[in-house]
Amino acid sequence: MIDVAGVTAVTDADFEKEVLAAEGPVLVEFTADWCPPCRQMGPVLAALAAQEAGRLKVVQLDVDTNPVTTNAYKVLSMPTFMVFCGGEPLKAMVGARPARRLREELSDVL
Repeated sequence: MIDVAGVTAVTDADFEKEVLAAEGPVLVEFTADWCPPCRQMGPVLAALAAQEAGRLKVVQLDVDTNPVTTNAYKVLSMPTFMVFCGGEPLKAMVGARPARRLREELSDVL
């Protein structure tokens, strides 16, 4: 798992508690250690987590070690970003993106 400051690692075991039962919106990055674009997103996610602390929870899920959640949401490409709120997925975005674009895409949930 790529260690990113301010970004919590979640697993199949705690996904329900950390994401689905969370208060407020949660951005989940479905990631993998072998994925260069996922590594590129590390600083972007760290900055987003710091800037939106208290308004947006940012977490990562390693697809290789957490197949149940990965398959449940039909994640096929990395990185995939999904926004959850109230236990439901609101939107999904596939592929690395600049911070400005990610922020624009999240504007309706922040």
